Amino acid sequence: MQNIYSKLPDISTTIFTVMSKMATKYGAINLSQGFPNFAVDPMLIDLVNIAMQKGYNQYAPMAGLVSLREVIAEKTNTLYGSTYHPETEITITSGATQGIFTSIAAFINPRDEVIIFKPAYDSYEPSIQLYGGKVIPIQLSAPDFTINWQEVASKITSKTKMVIINTPHNPSGSVLSKEDMLQLEKLLKGTDIILLSDEVYEHIIFDGQKHQSAALFPGLAERAFITASFGKTFHITGWKMGYCLAPKKLMAEFRKVHQFNIFCSNHPMQYALSEYLKTPNHYLSLPDFYQKKRDLFLSLLKDSRFTFSPASGTYFQLLKYTNITEEGDVAFAERLTKEHRIASIPVSVFNLHNQDDNVLRFCFAKTEDTLKQAAEVLCKI
Repeated sequence: MQNIYSKLPDISTTIFTVMSKMATKYGAINLSQGFPNFAVDPMLIDLVNIAMQKGYNQYAPMAGLVSLREVIAEKTNTLYGSTYHPETEITITSGATQGIFTSIAAFINPRDEVIIFKPAYDSYEPSIQLYGGKVIPIQLSAPDFTINWQEVASKITSKTKMVIINTPHNPSGSVLSKEDMLQLEKLLKGTDIILLSDEVYEHIIFDGQKHQSAALFPGLAERAFITASFGKTFHITGWKMGYCLAPKKLMAEFRKVHQFNIFCSNHPMQYALSEYLKTPNHYLSLPDFYQKKRDLFLSLLKDSRFTFSPASGTYFQLLKYTNITEEGDVAFAERLTKEHRIASIPVSVFNLHNQDDNVLRFCFAKTEDTLKQAAEVLCKI
């Protein structure tokens, strides 16, 4: 029998797959994996059909459809006062995760150190490990998940190659403030450290807050890859469409990997998105759209035994359950799915040493009926 050396020996099936599979098995309301259960705008579907009828069915340009890159540049530069050039500084990706992976692949070498903040989206760490990098984790804790920038400064060494941030933050629903970004800008000044800024929930931010994109801060933008997701923005997670922004020199290295990783992304969908983005309200209306869902969900839970602080962004809400049980979050999430028919995500799986803050993550990107059904179950526990 052939001996196989695993490059990721400690990696098992992602928790999203595990919990969604369990939700299906037990017929549970699935508030675990982060996908909407309401319809996509029919206009987008029609635009894809039009693109296919027009013949946009072969390879797209490697960097992405020019018209799509142009409208992304207009959108980004208008929102953040940036100057991204569509020809050399924007690449269309097959989902934001591919953009994250390719950014890491292009720059991380064996023994390079990468600072990440945990709980962290679970693609970061294995992508770093695949290229021999060393993860330097900084643990954030419930309920506020704020960053101690003095601790970050203490973790920066001559081996630090990259820092990865995520705002609005999955799974906590927290957001980085302007002061946070200025602190980061100050820390990275005068270094060759690359910033990877995961901003897939940029348009899902609440209570009048402004998204603090790395593009807003010159000292960060000059060293940053910014990843974005059409899937999260337009409720089309199954399309796996996103994009990456970076200065010309960084993007040139990114594309060297991108062209041999996927070469290009789905052509007719790029055409559809290039047309759809021409109406800014399609993304500018999202804060109000999702805040109404967050507020409805939390209002329905006000008399439950769960406790919470309203999410500041994303479409995830953490619920603390210490008034209910002393179980660990994995055990409680499994029991909720099996016995109460509602699926969530235990947050400890994203933490350093599986730190358990006794919170579960629930996705509220669902129809009102689904949220009401879920809240009815949760209020009986």
